[in-house]
Parts: sequence; structure tokens; C-alpha cells
Amino acid sequence: MTSSISRRNLMRTGAVGGLGLVAAGSMDVLAGTAAQATSRSAAGYGAVIADPAGLLALPDGFSYKIIAQTGVTTLESGEPTPGAPDGTASFPTRNGGSVLVNNHELSGAAANPVPHIADYTYDPGAPGGTTNIEVDRKGNRVREYVSLAGTLTNCAGGYTPWGTWLTCEETEQKANATYKYDHGHVFEVDPVDQKANKNPVPLKFLGRFAHEAVSVDPKTAEIFLTEDASSPHGLFYRWVPPKKFRAGKGALRALALSAGGDTAGSLQALSASSGSQHIVDLSEATTVGTRYKVSWVDVPDRSAATVSIRKQFTTDQVTNSRKLEGTWWGDGGVYFVCSYARVSDGSPKEHDGQVWFYNPNNETITLKVLFGVNPDPTQDTDFDGPDNITVSPYGGLILAEDGEGVSHLIGVTKKGTAYALARNELNESEFTGPNFSADKKILFANIQTPGYVLAITGPWDGCDDRDYHDPRGDHR
Repeated sequence: MTSSISRRNLMRTGAVGGLGLVAAGSMDVLAGTAAQATSRSAAGYGAVIADPAGLLALPDGFSYKIIAQTGVTTLESGEPTPGAPDGTASFPTRNGGSVLVNNHELSGAAANPVPHIADYTYDPGAPGGTTNIEVDRKGNRVREYVSLAGTLTNCAGGYTPWGTWLTCEETEQKANATYKYDHGHVFEVDPVDQKANKNPVPLKFLGRFAHEAVSVDPKTAEIFLTEDASSPHGLFYRWVPPKKFRAGKGALRALALSAGGDTAGSLQALSASSGSQHIVDLSEATTVGTRYKVSWVDVPDRSAATVSIRKQFTTDQVTNSRKLEGTWWGDGGVYFVCSYARVSDGSPKEHDGQVWFYNPNNETITLKVLFGVNPDPTQDTDFDGPDNITVSPYGGLILAEDGEGVSHLIGVTKKGTAYALARNELNESEFTGPNFSADKKILFANIQTPGYVLAITGPWDGCDDRDYHDPRGDHR
């Protein structure tokens, strides 16, 4: 999420206060009334404890390691670790460790840009990209290196079932005196085969817009994408691969380089309805368990050559939302986040976070989590502004908070209770990139500013959702 729109302290005027939280976890839908929301202190792993080092508060029995730090640790090429770590996923190594592919949400004259390594740089004017960080099974850093450079505002992304990372540019920047190419694309990054990342290729068939995150259906290879944009609000997209497309490492790159690759497959935008009523904006849903029927509308010009994609539709054709953010595949479908909504930004209703679940089997979306407008974000009592998301192998969801005031990693149990899993003790910067190692022992996460990549360990099996199905089996 770009920092210019992540905090919304100017939008509190007229906000509906006092609702707190209404939530349902990743399995069963709960009725969405404030009276049915339970205390967060009764869930999860217990209260977080202040960190003597002043960085990360965690529950009793948990600890963390700093894997990388912007401007402090160094890449194997000698430059300092780049800034603004954002969307991240981890992939297993043969020795039981992990390789993290770490986005860097950088634009303009960044203080610690991703170094422009020869053969791995797309646009020499752009400071963003990705670094790969290899750690051992205990979370100790082994090596860190550039895997993609010369991209712009790499926000979130998503893992693929074939073991790669899709990194998203959250921008609609066009070529000019600074940038050689148009930006606003998705790039594929291999976590272990560095040579596969040479000569970066934008996957233009996935559209040019302010990409936030992606999820991939392991059965169909359909790709689902969120758009973080306003004026008008962003859309939720689906890419359907062309017939005879065979997914796997290198397949998306080959498709992008093929004749007609820029328009390969179908890019479509979501349209939701309730009976005969078209849903213009997802903030219209104010009750957990709300379910809408879904249809898909083809994008006229996915290159956005003259008009942004979301502006190519009328309001009765598609369903939009303010701040469409993280997404993660789990439970046979797609979880995706709407960070917040305000009447002042054009939303019909107000909230401080929604999590939706798209079910491809019956073409519906269901509201699973709803945060009411946080009445006092300066207090460590409520949550607002969920952004990145992952599905925990121990139950429920983990959300990275990017709101106002205190920042947390938020857990939401299957039973619908939200709790603080971690608290940023250093500043009010957002958390980004939560994800678990393949062996489920380490939760990786980032504090975007000043830039920390962290490995969190502890008694994970002490959660009250231990019977939960491991979603990592979908791609491991």
C-alpha cells in the first residue's frame, strides 16, 4: 500500500463510531452483529508483551529475529538492503530452510533503491523490485540478493502453485523523461533459479493498472487480482488463461513473449448482485455472512492505453471498492481484503476493513470479516485498515494492519474473534507480507518503515483452531 493513501487521519470527520469488530473466520460464517463479537483478549495466544528492545511486542513464549534491515544489512552484491519491504512469500529449500521473495514498494528518489543489477533490470529509471532472502530452518539469514530491479512501487503480489512469486506494480505511471517504459504490470520471480529472472518480462495480459495482490487457482491457473485505486474505486479482476495453456515455471513468461501475448486469455472484472439488485460498491454490505452472486465482465482495453481500466466501465456494469488490498488462496477459494471505506471518498457505507471470500465453485462472494469504524485508533484496543493477508495453518486468518495509530498483526479465529498477534513498538508504520514457512514453524513479516524483515517463532500449536486444514497443501 502506498504511504500517501495508507493513513486516513483526515477522513474521521463524520465517521460512525463505536461498532468495534464484527468478524467471522476462515471456515464458518457468523451472524454479523456487534453483540456477537467476542473480546479479542479471549482468543489467540494471549496478550502481547512489551519488547525491551522497543521493536516487536509478542505473546508470551514467542520471539523474533531480524532477517534484514533497510540500509543496515547488505546484499551479496555489496549494496545495502533496499527500503520499503512489502508483499512477501516464502518457498522451501532442500535443506529445510526458506527463500523469501520480498517486494520493495519504492518510487521516486528512494533512499535505498533496489540496485540495478545487469540483466535483472527492467527500467533503469525505476527504483523498485524484489530481493530474495535465503534463511536456514531457524530463520537465520544465509544470503540476500536482487531478483528483479527497475520496476515501480512493488506493493503486494502472490505465490503460484508452481512455486514462483508474482510481484505487482501499484501504479499507472506512463513512460516519460524518467521512465523508459509504461508501468503498472505484474512480473514473475523465481525464488530459487536466479537465471530464470534474467531479462524481466512484464505480464501485460494481466492488465496495466494499480495492481495490489494476486491469488492463483491451483486447479485452473486462473489468476485473481486486486486493484488499489480511487476516483473511481478499484476493481477485483480475474484472468482466464487461453485454451491449451499449461501452467508451470516459465509458462507465463513464454505466453507474454508469444505472438499476441499482450492480450492472451481473458481479463475480466467482477460484477456482484443480490437477486435483481446490482451491487455498485462492496461497502454496501454491513453484515457478516452477506453473500452476493458473481458474474464477470470482459475488460475492453487491458493496456489502458488512453483510459484507466476501471474507467472503461459504467457503474452498473461492475462492482468496485475503496482500497482493495491483499489476497490469498485458501479453502478452495480466494480471500481478499477491502481496507476501509468512507462516505467522504464516495463509498455508500463506512467501515475499517472487510475480508471477502470468493468461491469459484458456485460463483459467489461472502463477507467473512467486518471491522467497524475504529472509534479511537490511538489506543491499543481496536483494529483498522487490514492490508496484506495470509491464511494461517493453525486456524483462521492473519492480517497486516495499515490503519491509524498503533499497528498490529491481527489474527482472526474460525470462531470470529480478532486478537493482536504482534504490535509494532517502534512507530506507527504498517506491517506487510505475513506468511508462514513451509514447515509452519516461522511466521515471516515486515515493518515497512524504516524497513525490517522479521522471523517470528513460538508455540503456534497453542491456538484454539488446531483442527484447521492447512491451506499450504494447495501448492506445496
